[in-house]
Amino acid sequence: MTLVSPSESSNPATSIDLGSPDRFLNRELSWLEFNRRVLAQAEDRGVPLLERIKFCAIYSSNLDEFFQVRIAGLKEQVASGNSQRSFDGRSPTAQLSEIGTVVRAQLHALEELWLNELLPALADAGVHLLQWDQLAPEDRQYLTAFFFERVYPVLTPLSVDPGHPFPYISDLSLNLAVLVRDTNSDEHRFARVKVPPLLPRFVRLPGEGDRFLALEALIAAHMSSLFVGMEVVEQHCFRVTRNADFDVEEKGADDLLEAVDLGLRRRRFAQAVRLVIAEPVASQARELLERELDLHPEDVYVARTPLDLGGLFALCNIDRPELKYEPWSGRTPFRLAEADDERADLFAELKRSDILVHHPYTSFTSTVEEFVRLSSYDPRVLAIKIAMYRTAEDSSIVRSLIRAADRGKQVVALVELKARFDEEANIEWAKRLEQAGVHVVYGLVGLKTHAKVALVVRDEQEGLRRYCHFGTGNYNSKTARIYTDIGLLTANHELGADLSQLFNYLTGYGRDVEYRRILVAPHSLRSQLETLIEGEMNAESGTGRIVMKLNSLSDPQMIDTLTRASQAGVEIDLIVRGICCLRPGIPGYSDRIRVRSLIGRYLEHSRILYFANGEGQGRPAYYIGSADMMRRNLIRRVEAMVPIMSLPLRERIHEILQLNLDDDTLSWHMHPDGSYTRVATETGVDTHLSLQELESQRGRTKTPRN
Repeated sequence: MTLVSPSESSNPATSIDLGSPDRFLNRELSWLEFNRRVLAQAEDRGVPLLERIKFCAIYSSNLDEFFQVRIAGLKEQVASGNSQRSFDGRSPTAQLSEIGTVVRAQLHALEELWLNELLPALADAGVHLLQWDQLAPEDRQYLTAFFFERVYPVLTPLSVDPGHPFPYISDLSLNLAVLVRDTNSDEHRFARVKVPPLLPRFVRLPGEGDRFLALEALIAAHMSSLFVGMEVVEQHCFRVTRNADFDVEEKGADDLLEAVDLGLRRRRFAQAVRLVIAEPVASQARELLERELDLHPEDVYVARTPLDLGGLFALCNIDRPELKYEPWSGRTPFRLAEADDERADLFAELKRSDILVHHPYTSFTSTVEEFVRLSSYDPRVLAIKIAMYRTAEDSSIVRSLIRAADRGKQVVALVELKARFDEEANIEWAKRLEQAGVHVVYGLVGLKTHAKVALVVRDEQEGLRRYCHFGTGNYNSKTARIYTDIGLLTANHELGADLSQLFNYLTGYGRDVEYRRILVAPHSLRSQLETLIEGEMNAESGTGRIVMKLNSLSDPQMIDTLTRASQAGVEIDLIVRGICCLRPGIPGYSDRIRVRSLIGRYLEHSRILYFANGEGQGRPAYYIGSADMMRRNLIRRVEAMVPIMSLPLRERIHEILQLNLDDDTLSWHMHPDGSYTRVATETGVDTHLSLQELESQRGRTKTPRN
């Protein structure tokens, strides 16, 4: 089988200094290019209207996290006097300046799209986001009653005066800055009112149609009720972003859970890094907020759209199917769903041959969750071990682990407490699992455990047998419906032995651990990948071929290795959803490398590697797993990549990669300067639709068991 790549014009640069930092693209600017492609989905009139609104919410939420982590990190470097340049040669100050220019241009495009196209299109479709002055008297009467019954009791106005210091503004909270005048003394005072986060962001009006008023607009319309006897002079909606990144002081930490918990408490009071304030804004309110939050004018963004467009996720849940993508329910493979609606014996099927699952096209519930559920009940199962980086709020897998422990099975759960923004949830899960008798391991000091693996040990007639799941995505049923991820269910002896070795390393002690088949970071993943790449460089002339499907590529050493392979004649296709710091298509440097990105209904999350001569003598090697080609994945995380050895499953992986390369509907082509343009539509191949159709042919829709 040969993976065919379309010929793409790369608009190559004329030359590049092979030893210069200019051979790399900036990580932060590359990420902003990715988020711009997300925004382009909101601009695409071929996307259903409420899905376009959802892409606005995704863009906004992505940008929040970017400021919380990446901008915060750069500002910390500047504040500490650290002038160390990034591997592309930029200082922290230069990066902040360029980022600010790009972000403001993107936000301007978002505002123009929202005000001039999306808001009118919603109104045309009967979805109205109204202002208070647009409401009829009966609507105002209804909302006033709602305000005093549901909203007013939970509001807490906080004034600022000599006896009341400036209040703490929590990260990403929505607030109203209020300037009031004492009618007796003519004295002006500042106050802050927080918009309650547990109330609906958009209040639905009664009657026909879908009509809403933003919660902050409702509060603003009744602000005088909070300041009786005072005159409300001005009020402005604002939002603060704080540094949400923290390093756990692990060295010498006796209790990792306690150390992470302490870091979370510190995060709540971290430095502000951005202020977003609604237009129009008076200079007095803005100046006070800048001063009290210790921000500079360049940290302030004035918005013409509603603040926190991430809140639009709630709006997308209204019952208007004609404004959304056609619903898709993941299929159960025929081998696991017999015609009489009785499930096949999963363990017997795995002994017969491996099973590949591809979410969301394959049902996560009837495959991966069912694997753990059956293991929790099966009297022959002696042990279950699993590494969980993130999981769902109401996790079936966690319930199965607790059930298994109750039944006396040996259950080990490695819960990664340092999974960013899921730390609190993971601490809570860890405590619940421990209380149920599960052996909980919090990970390794200095490393995050990012591998997505599960091991089941079963006592069978011929002896103990190991059953494994290796995945590219988290054990999370919610994200499994919207992220594309691949998993391998297998009873292969060598893979089972390797996975046992990996869990022993994670839960015990070990050095120089060796594995038969799987590639593991930080042990040997980098060196083995470099060996595979060199194998393509040394292959018979004209046969060297590499395809990598990744979320991110930013590791300088890996970039240099890939460009050397290009110079040696290896044809390389990189399918990179997000960050890509490699410059493709430059003569003499990377002219045999092509980079594309797919953005569509589902978030491309699977990692797949293909080496045409990976097993020698023209025999290809296919790997799937948890690792991206970033420095953190290769040296600071525990990652696992597993080979696909079954011929039918290799053909499935090959089919997925070929569809990604053929796609001319969702795909963007990357240029040497880091910019992207849409791939010209010729055949109309849409990877997501094509994979849905293929899975429909291979599986059945099943009702999951309780």
